[in-house]
Amino acid sequence: MMNPLKFIQDVKQEAFKVTWPTAKETIQGALMVFAMAVLASLFFLLLDQVLKFFLEIILKVSI
Repeated sequence: MMNPLKFIQDVKQEAFKVTWPTAKETIQGALMVFAMAVLASLFFLLLDQVLKFFLEIILKVSI
């Protein structure tokens, strides 16, 4: 079993190695996520409308 103090020291050393993104990188990443979410929602909205259109045609023909 590892010494708890040694473990805490190792964790502290590893924490100092972490490089956090800058504010600019964080904003860019957030904007990219937002843009991709908007594009995906528009794509699925369009796909839904097209499928609805064809489904209505099929149902009218079969009745």
